[in-house]
Amino acid sequence: MSGDARMTQMAWQGVARGGDGQPAWSGASAAAIAAESPREDAQAAQAHARQAGDVILDLQNISLSFGGVKALTDISFDVREHEIRAIIGPNGAGKSSMLNVINGVYHPQQGRIVFRGEERRKMHPTEAARQGIARTFQNIALFKGMTVLDNIMTGRNTKFRSGLLANALWWGPARNEETRHRRKVEEVIDFLEIQAIRKTPVGRLPYGLQKRVELARALAAEPSMLLLDEPMAGMNVEEKQDMCRFILDVNHQFGTTIVLIEHDMGVVMDISDRVVVLDYGKKIGDGTPDVVKANPDVIRAYLGAGH
Repeated sequence: MSGDARMTQMAWQGVARGGDGQPAWSGASAAAIAAESPREDAQAAQAHARQAGDVILDLQNISLSFGGVKALTDISFDVREHEIRAIIGPNGAGKSSMLNVINGVYHPQQGRIVFRGEERRKMHPTEAARQGIARTFQNIALFKGMTVLDNIMTGRNTKFRSGLLANALWWGPARNEETRHRRKVEEVIDFLEIQAIRKTPVGRLPYGLQKRVELARALAAEPSMLLLDEPMAGMNVEEKQDMCRFILDVNHQFGTTIVLIEHDMGVVMDISDRVVVLDYGKKIGDGTPDVVKANPDVIRAYLGAGH
C-alpha cells in the first residue's frame, strides 16, 4: 500500500477489515440506540425507517476553488425533507467546505444552489439562518466565559424583534420577548438533558458536554435544516451513543432535516438515510448506506487499491 493510501486508511475512523479483507461496518444499530433512549417508545425504535419528503436542497455542479486549489469539483446531490443525509470522505475531501457552501460562508465559482425551490446567489450566513439553516462546527465555537444558558440564548438571535433601546432598558415588549425566548431555551435544555449544567460556564465543561451545548444552541434557532460538522469527534463510546440518540430524536420528533459529516462509519451507516462520498473534492459515491458501503470506488478510496 502506498503512503497516501496508508494515510487515507488512517483517516477512516471506525472501519475495520473482516477476514475477507473487506471493510466491516460495525456499530450499534439505530434501533438499538433508540431502544436505550430515555424517550423509548415503539416509534423511536423505528426512527431509522423514516419516510423522506420532497427535495428541499438541490446542489448542482458545485465547484469551489481557493486560488489554484480546487476544494470542490462539479459536485451534485440533493437533500430531502426529514431525512438524515451524511457526507463522508477522508480528511481533506472537501466535506466542511461543502457545509460552508450550503450555509453561505463560501460562495462557489460555479454551480447552482436551490433551497426550497428558490435559487440562492451569494447568500450571507445570517440570511441562511433566517431561512431555517443552523449548524454546528468541527471545532467547538462557543463563548467559553458565558454560561450554558447564555450560550444557547445566542441561538435565538435571529428571532429577536425588539430594538436596541428597548432591550437596553429591558422594558415592556422587550422584556416579554426575552421571557418567551428563555422559555424556548429551557425546552431545549430539557430535551438534551443538560439541566444540571445550565448555569455552568461552558469553559468548565468536558468536551462531550460542550458538543451537546453547541447542538443545543443550533436547536434553539428552531431550524428546518441542521448541519452537523463531526458532532461526535473526540467522544468516547458512551458520549457517541448519547449524541446518536439526540440526533435521531431531533429528526424523528421535530422532523428536522439533518446533513451530517461524521468519520465514525458505524454511526453513519446506522443512522443515515442516504450517504454522499467525497474524495479529493470530487463525488465518488451516492446512495443508501448499503449501496455506498458496497461501492468499489469508496472501498478503494478508504482502504487503498490493494484491498
